This record gives sequence, C-alpha cells and structure tokens, in this order.
Amino acid sequence: MNKTDWTGVFPATTTPFKADLSVDYDAFSAHARWLIEAGCKGVVALGSLGESATLSAAEKVEILRQLKQALGGKGLLIAGISALSTADAVSLAQEAHRASVDGLMVLPPLLYRSDWRETEAHLGAVLSATPLSSMLYNNPIAYGTDVTPEQIVELRQRHPNLHAVKESSGDLRRITALRFLVRDTLALFVGMDDVLVESVAAGAVGWIAGLVNAFPEESVRLLELAQAGPSPELDQLYDWFLPLLRLDTVPKFVQLIKLVQQENGGPIARVRPPRLELVGSERDEVIALTRKSLANRPR
Repeated sequence: MNKTDWTGVFPATTTPFKADLSVDYDAFSAHARWLIEAGCKGVVALGSLGESATLSAAEKVEILRQLKQALGGKGLLIAGISALSTADAVSLAQEAHRASVDGLMVLPPLLYRSDWRETEAHLGAVLSATPLSSMLYNNPIAYGTDVTPEQIVELRQRHPNLHAVKESSGDLRRITALRFLVRDTLALFVGMDDVLVESVAAGAVGWIAGLVNAFPEESVRLLELAQAGPSPELDQLYDWFLPLLRLDTVPKFVQLIKLVQQENGGPIARVRPPRLELVGSERDEVIALTRKSLANRPR
C-alpha cells in the first residue's frame, strides 16, 4: 500500500453484536460494504469505536478475514493495532498481515503511560513486525501518552512504512506543526469529528471518522467541501452536522454513535460490557437529536 492511498474518509467502524453479544459478522460485512458504496476510501476495524478492548484475539482475526472478503478489493481495510503488551500488539499486526489487510493504525501501549523511550520501542516493534503501510494514532486525551510532532519525525526516519498520522489531541497547532516538519512525507488525518473543517484548513488530507457510521454520504461530502475551501454549502452542511459530530468526543461516544446509526437504519445499538446501552433521558436526547437531524437533512 503506497502512502498516497492515505487520503479521504476512513470510518472507524463500530462492531455489531448479536443478542448473545457474539460478533455479528454478517452485519459487520454488510455495514462495511455500505460505507464503501457511499464513497468512503476504506474502513478501519478494531479501533476504539469498534470496542476493540472487548474483543478476543480470535474475534479480531476473524473480523479482519471476513471484512477483507466482504470488501472484495473495493475499499481499503485498515486494522487497528492496540494492546496492553508489545508482544500482543506485534502478534495482532502479524495476524493482520496474514489476513491481507491493506494497512495498520498503530497505537501506543494501552493503560500504561509510557515515556518516549518506551513508546518508541513499542511503536517501533509493531511497525517493524510487518511491511504494511501504517498510520500512527496519537490520542493523548484518551490514552494518556502523547507523541509530539518532533517524536513523530524521529519515528518516520526510522520506519519507512510509517506513512500517516491520525492526530486526535484536539490541538490544531499539532496539524500545522506536523505539516511544517514532515511536508509531504506523512499524510495527516484528523481524528476528532468536530474539528474536521478546521483541521483540513490546517493541512489534514483525510479523516478517520466516527459519525460516518450513520451518515457516510454527508461525511464524504463534508470532507470534499472542506478541501475545496469556504463556501455557503460547506457552512450549511457543517452547521447541520456539528451537533452530531460532537457525540464523537465524549466518554460514551461508542453508545452514542451506535444509537445514531441504529436510528438511521444501521446495525443495532448493542454494546459489550462494561459499556451498557443508553437509557432514560440520555437515550431520549440522542434519539431526539438524530430524528431532528434526519428531518432537516441537507439535500
């Protein structure tokens, strides 16, 4: 996979579950195909939104195998690589390679807040484990480990298969700093839904998106408009989308996004514990927002 493929909208896919909480592979495959048909460049499986921490190693591998077959080469399949230990992360990367995925999205160690020496060793081990084109996922808010622009440059110099960065610090200055330091050697992606337009203006060329699971056509169009520059159509679509996009940046983002996609005819909003499905006023508010948005959907 060439680094030039790292552009466009890549949904961080949700993981559908059956009533017994087993993975619904058929629903997952159908959902992934629908996202690609709506114009998404590829899908990222096994991410935070995909409840990766609740999936067994065997389930992760089977998800990748089935999605690869379901997409049939019509869209790129990216595997999220996250684990408590470096050994487990390396093993998952190698299994993903055997499943013929098109690339990796690599995270720092989960739970342990590593310093740069440790972080570099972990990320380097995963990047060296396969020849696959890879994206670094930097999310200090969620994971507690921050990889600075200067450190990303170091990592890129040592690992030629690092081709992209998903920046989710929420600080737009990170995008501009990276753009200055890496020029065109790394594709910069925005990883927080509610700063998409601002991040593209700062230099991002792609979007690892969450609400795209419910609204793929609007997500693809929003990125296209943002890349084209200011316009009344961009303002109208962003104003309509922002209340939904903000659901991607709060602790219960998985439950929220799954409920929105269910309201729009997508996979059911079932989650695995320790998460529980939304109830009461919390659920009612999301349903009301989604139905209002659907009623006012831009044409």
